[in-house]
Amino acid sequence: MNLEQQQPKIFAYFKTILKEQRLSHAYLFSGEFASFEMAIYVAKSLFCTNLSKDNQPCLICRSCQLIDEREFLDLKIIEPTGNTIKTETVRDFIHDFSFSGIEGKRQVFIIKEAEKMHLNAANSLLKFIENPQKDVYIILITSDANKILPTIRSRCQVFYFKKDHNYIKDYLESLGVLPSQAMKLAELVSTISEAEKLSKNQKWLDNMREIELVVSALLTNQPQVYLRMAKLSEKIQEKDEQLMTFKLMVYLASKVDDLFKKDALLKKIYQAQKMWQANVSFQNALEFMALAD
Repeated sequence: MNLEQQQPKIFAYFKTILKEQRLSHAYLFSGEFASFEMAIYVAKSLFCTNLSKDNQPCLICRSCQLIDEREFLDLKIIEPTGNTIKTETVRDFIHDFSFSGIEGKRQVFIIKEAEKMHLNAANSLLKFIENPQKDVYIILITSDANKILPTIRSRCQVFYFKKDHNYIKDYLESLGVLPSQAMKLAELVSTISEAEKLSKNQKWLDNMREIELVVSALLTNQPQVYLRMAKLSEKIQEKDEQLMTFKLMVYLASKVDDLFKKDALLKKIYQAQKMWQANVSFQNALEFMALAD
């Protein structure tokens, strides 16, 4: 996977600031498409023992390899436990900031899904960002910068990682995925790794076909639409797959040529999704679409 191809503008920017040694101490990466990979690249640039003349990491030295294996001691990656990054977790690694690095002087902390930090955790982090230490670098990764406390956001350099649908589609096709499937999968995922994982999930690929049949039945008012919805709800039990079902329905509806039918169907899908998010059962939310005028 080529980071420069996935995010050419952001990659070019970081090449420049690495060359000029102008790296900041706090970044906020908004969007999941290649953002974690970029964070890892920045970390490698700080620890690589064989930097190029323009301060780019070699990607093959001991430090770079240990970072790839998540075993480099001065790089800490924080992720949510369940749906939360706990206050104790953040306070523990802030405590580590007071010590020098093990491999060298520098330390890098990457916080994935940073929007899931508990409010107290976010406030603890804010205090540190306001008074950064010389050799400590923090990169926050979030699906949406607006979900991060404004006070933290204002103290970070923010970069927006826009998803490149065509890149994902082309990558999946290079793996042998059918173009029609690759296009739909590209709409559902945020990262290349997610796309690759879904492309190997035959159960989900079969479910995608069932979702298309449900949407078609809704458009044409087929009497068997309820049976199709019942069948679909039995097959799709996991919350993340149910969410992807709504996302795929929106995508399929957006491709309808008849503007009136498209608008009506999209309204039904969005309303059904809101019901589901309010804890209405997945099957009942689907059936609402068949009942709504």
